[in-house]
Amino acid sequence: MKKSKEKIFTVRSSENFEKLALEVFRYQAKNNETYSNYLNHLGIIAGSIHQLDQIPFLPIEFFKTHKIITGENVPGKIFTSSGTTGAGTSKHYVTDISWYRESFTRTFQYFYGNPEQFCILALLPSYIEREGSSLIYMMDYLMKKSNNPASGFYLDKLDTLAEKIILLREQNQKILLFGVSFALLNLAEKYKPNLSGQIVMETGGMKGRKHEIIRKELHEVLCKAFNTEVIHSEFGMTELLSQAYSKGDGIFHTPPWMKVLIRDSYDPFSYIKKGRSGGINIIDLANYNSCSFIETRDLGRLLPDGGFEVSGRFDSSDVRGCNLMVEE
Repeated sequence: MKKSKEKIFTVRSSENFEKLALEVFRYQAKNNETYSNYLNHLGIIAGSIHQLDQIPFLPIEFFKTHKIITGENVPGKIFTSSGTTGAGTSKHYVTDISWYRESFTRTFQYFYGNPEQFCILALLPSYIEREGSSLIYMMDYLMKKSNNPASGFYLDKLDTLAEKIILLREQNQKILLFGVSFALLNLAEKYKPNLSGQIVMETGGMKGRKHEIIRKELHEVLCKAFNTEVIHSEFGMTELLSQAYSKGDGIFHTPPWMKVLIRDSYDPFSYIKKGRSGGINIIDLANYNSCSFIETRDLGRLLPDGGFEVSGRFDSSDVRGCNLMVEE
């Protein structure tokens, strides 16, 4: 397993990725009971799969109804989704938490560098108020890696946070403000702290606290209030151990061990060309001990530069915290 982890987190080329993804597919097809049963139901023989677009992706709903584990190890950590609509919660059984720590740490470094550069401030009230949030686990770990005593969760203490931002700017300390959309809007409306030259990152989610708005409108409001040119975004899910990041305009990019494919909305086993919208399939090789091939309920499209956009969700799916708001 140690060798597999090293191979996955050092993948660089698309050829290397495809080779590793096929290896992981065959491993999970054999050792993941739920995934194996799903493939059998489809009449798929793992040995007949020789390229990425032939791999069947497991519908994300299975994380609500089945224990998705590859191998026989006992889960050391269970992450759960918010389940805000009462439609049930997803559970991600993580047998080796070091995979998650390595994935999100390497991903953060890949896009933003060493966490020690930043004072990390988090506004995540809807997450910190419950147990089992993978996002809280990630942010708490990155805060500790920042080695900055001012890094922390601010829940609903907006006045304290606004004062802290002023103090940090006086100290010429780089800031990463990470928050759920409704909390960032509250901060913007009440205090309008000057965050020029700093990173403001939203992770979506209005949680019924405010009317839903499109991302473009959200970013315009936040940019004006915080005196910033762009708003960054994070795309993650309970069912994944890796994240995608956007440094502006809602265009996301993945780390090398993660890949997005766009399936036909009416035929889950067919794929469409770049630029056209469809269902988002995700390969996350960090999900080595669960399932790396996830058919999500999100809609989006691939862009020529290799990035992707998230444009909404299938009507029948529930809205979860880490997914993003509907675009125009």
